[in-house]
Amino acid sequence: MEKFIVHGGSQLEGSVNISGSKNASLPILAATLLTREQCVIRRVPDVSDTNYMLQILQNLGAEVERASGTVVIRCEKLRSHEAPYDLVRKMRASVCVMGPLLARHNRASVSLPGGCVIGDRPIDLHLRGLEGLGAEATVEGGNVHLEARYGLTGKVIDMSGKHGATVLGTDNVMMAAVLAKGTTVITGAACEPEVVDLADFLIAMGAKITGAGTPRIEIEGVSELGGVEHTVIPDRIEAGTFMVAGALAAKDSITLRRVNPEHLTSITEVLRRCGCKVEVSKTTVTVSRAANPVGANITTEPYPGFPTDMQAQMCSLFAVTPGTSVVRDTIFPQRFMHASEMKRMGADITVDDGTAIIHGVEQLSAAPVMASDLRASAALVLSALTAKGNTEISRVYHIDRGYEHIDDKLINLGAEIERLPA
Repeated sequence: MEKFIVHGGSQLEGSVNISGSKNASLPILAATLLTREQCVIRRVPDVSDTNYMLQILQNLGAEVERASGTVVIRCEKLRSHEAPYDLVRKMRASVCVMGPLLARHNRASVSLPGGCVIGDRPIDLHLRGLEGLGAEATVEGGNVHLEARYGLTGKVIDMSGKHGATVLGTDNVMMAAVLAKGTTVITGAACEPEVVDLADFLIAMGAKITGAGTPRIEIEGVSELGGVEHTVIPDRIEAGTFMVAGALAAKDSITLRRVNPEHLTSITEVLRRCGCKVEVSKTTVTVSRAANPVGANITTEPYPGFPTDMQAQMCSLFAVTPGTSVVRDTIFPQRFMHASEMKRMGADITVDDGTAIIHGVEQLSAAPVMASDLRASAALVLSALTAKGNTEISRVYHIDRGYEHIDDKLINLGAEIERLPA
């Protein structure tokens, strides 16, 4: 295990390249199981989650080569239809192999990934969708067993849930439906850019999909898919995290390169409300600190609303912004474990029933803190950038799940961060 020592008070300047999307890469990697031909995927981020997914694919029989952000995968023959617990437990998103395995093999067995520190994230919507296509699902010994004895058949599938559409559930059903007989219509589908990126990948393989990016996706099943080359979209959450870093600690401004500004609209709007200057071009975003910063009220919502994956980072900004800010998470109401750690640094945060009320203080102070999940760890790094003293952040393996070399990128912008053995 490793830890970060973040020396507070550095000012950031320069530019940073944003990596390919972790959340888009994972289902796209899983979708390579749908063809016997070779797939080449570029800009796959070097993070632990993608590494675990590649291990799962190899365990299932895929040949995998990886170099400099490009992954080459060929799964000519499936060796197994079972994704084992010792790999699945390390990453919830591994459940997205269910759809491809079921489509290609008519059966799949995937270990349940277990609980989640940021709240309940059940896979019942995944199973409901796959059962709607003709699969039978049973749970035994901690494993989900799926079998489609007579193959999969297109149907109208409703993927809406209590807190909105499920992204991975939409992905799973879409991947299963591309090889099903007839036409599948997904209603209540997730509209996130990562769903669109997966659809674009599948279409390039030969799938017939319309409506991705809207709540209604229509899929006409085909008999087989072919190999393809594809470049993953930029990671909008990593981009948002660096936008907040600029809002907190830029000397003048920092520039994010290789981004899609259209995916960042909700984040851009909030930062502008807080007084920050945000300039946008076709593939770059430049963020300057606010001359007279003010707080804001935000509520997380499915895309294109404000992303739940950015609320922790915004708490870091609001913690040192004058006035009172309110952050309400309607997607994962329990996702405020970073608040208690930020309070150790002097933040004035009260959390109740999925809502954080934050009274900005002049400056945070360094303290030993512990990361509890991926986005919470990013929030603690952001808070430490402007805190007085040297902040020790333990359990940084959480941040390595979804941020490609975040310490090196921040160091290149002028931050002082050490990665040391815990």
